[in-house]
Order: sequence, then C-alpha cells, then structure tokens
Amino acid sequence: MTKTHHRIALIPGDGIGTEVVPAARQVLDVVGERHGIALTYTEFDWSCERYLREGTMMPDNGMEQLREHDAILLGAVGYPGVPDHVSLWGLLIPIRRSFRQYVNLRPIRVFEGVPSPLRTAAAGEVDFVIVRENVEGEYSQVGGRLYQGFPEEVAVQEALFTRAGVTRILDYAFDLAARRGGRLTSATKSNGIVHTMPFWDEMVAERAPHHPSVTWDQEHIDALAAKFVLQPGRFDVVVGSNLFGDILSDLAAAVAGSIGIAPSANLNPEREFPSMFEPVHGSAPDIAGRGIANPLGTIWSAALMLDHLGHEGAASDITDAIVSVLAKSTTRTPDLGGSATTAEFTDALVQAL
Repeated sequence: MTKTHHRIALIPGDGIGTEVVPAARQVLDVVGERHGIALTYTEFDWSCERYLREGTMMPDNGMEQLREHDAILLGAVGYPGVPDHVSLWGLLIPIRRSFRQYVNLRPIRVFEGVPSPLRTAAAGEVDFVIVRENVEGEYSQVGGRLYQGFPEEVAVQEALFTRAGVTRILDYAFDLAARRGGRLTSATKSNGIVHTMPFWDEMVAERAPHHPSVTWDQEHIDALAAKFVLQPGRFDVVVGSNLFGDILSDLAAAVAGSIGIAPSANLNPEREFPSMFEPVHGSAPDIAGRGIANPLGTIWSAALMLDHLGHEGAASDITDAIVSVLAKSTTRTPDLGGSATTAEFTDALVQAL
C-alpha cells in the first residue's frame, strides 16, 4: 500500500496534556496503519514549565518550526504559578493568529453510555456544532491600562469586528450547515451591545442569500444559553463571536455529559498554514500525574485532524470506536463514573478499532 505522509507537531503542554497526547498518538498510529497513513511526529516541550525555566512559552522561532508541519496536536496549556493570560498569549493565541486559524470548531454530541445532566438530552438527539470566530472579536489586543495602582485606575478593552473577519466565519458556518442539517443559529446581543452586534446581525442577513439551502435564525446570547439547557436537540450549527462561542461551547460540553470528551479544531480553511487540534478540558492540574485523565477529548480532536487532512474514513473509524466503547464497554475513567486509567481506556478504544 502506498502511504500518505503527514508531519504532525505534538505539543503536550501542561498537566494532563502530557498524558492524553500519547494516548491520541497511540490511536492515530493504529488507524493510520489500517488506512495507509504515515504520520511523522515532532514533539515540542513548550509549556508553563518551560516558561518558568526560560521565561517564554516557546522560542522566538517557534512559529517557523511549526510552519513546517501539516497539523498541530496540542494537549493543554496552563498551570498554577503562571497566570492564564501569560500561558495563553504566549503560546495558544499566537499560533491561532499567526496561522490565521479563524475557525474554532467544536462538535457536541450526547453519546449512549454518557448520560447528560439534562433529562431532555438523549443520545442520538443532541448532535450539533459550534462555529466560533477565533482571532478577533472581543479577544482583540486593542486597549490598555492607565494609572495602575491609583484610585483612578482604568482598563480599556476594545472589541474588534471586521467585515472580512465576520464574512469568512459566517460563510464557513453557512457552508457547514448546508452539509449537515441545513439549519444555522447566530448568537447575538444586539439589544444591548450597540455597535458590534448590530453589525454582526447585518452581516448574517447579508450572507444568508448566498446560502439559500440553509434556514437561519438568531438568538440573544442569554436566551440561547437557556435554550441550550432546555432544548439542546433543536440545534444544528451555531455560529458566534469569539467570546460568545467560547462560553457556549463549554456550556454545550457540559450538556453533553463531560467536558473531558469535548474536542476542538482551530482551522485555517484555506490551508495556507497548519491547523491546530486540541481538547477543550484544559490542563486539570488537580489530577495531573495520576494516570486517570480522560483521553477522549484529545482522541476526538485527533479524529478532527485526520478529517481536515483528507482522511474522512480514518476519522470515522475513530469516532465509531468512541461510540462503541462508550455504549458497550464498562471501561470508564473516573470523570465518567468509572475507575479505569488513561492507559486502560485507551487500550479499550484500540481494541474497538
């Protein structure tokens, strides 16, 4: 069999990242062998530990090193002793912005065997995707602080919404909805945020005619959060700004039963730069080093990576194995009510493959 080769940058990062990334690599190697996919890995020790040792999360030429790869698999970023804004703005956010990964994709599913805390969220009935704008919006770098330490201290943070940035994320979301169930929901707050959100709404209305097969509506973010809880099965594709998408995706992961299984993809759809794939759960320092972390978020993220690289069948094999293990096996990590270790759960998934 002629193999397809891909170069993968591995950044295990902090906490449980160093435990779940090897689990995902084990799964990738198994499915890669079946589908004729040869993956070459380069591992980088970029982390909070490196920051404490050397003063930076990654070296000055870090982006140049990553640029040589086809995709990036990240474990987790963040650890006690290093402020979150230092760890994120020193590694994760520069990668997203330098590589124009303007789509943050977060699929949400309720699986059989992972009960949702909601009575209304049944397996097979909740299956939607959140499309989050990933490089501008409320998380811009525009702003600053004055008079620090004085009574009149002030902090200014500017939200930045560009026509180009909003257009491209909306078109991506509409296109995705057209390939799925044909329904799009836009998250807004134009009744309270007077400039950026009316602009966002106008752009949704402007782009909708370019996607005539998609039915769309919009919901204010507060009402939308409530409907995620009350009616999670009604959604197909939800698109939101950087802040709204961030909050909604964590809420939706909790609706699905565990943030430990939630994946994400930071995509450069034009493929001019490598895209990055990571679980949503964070570094979980409270359980790091105990070997009990749930690897599913990273493994599902690895499946998203394979799909992005053009290997839909291999990606489906992984998600099918996830469905099978959760539905038919009693092997569970503690966050899912079991006592299995990370290694034991990964072995069960490999057996399903």
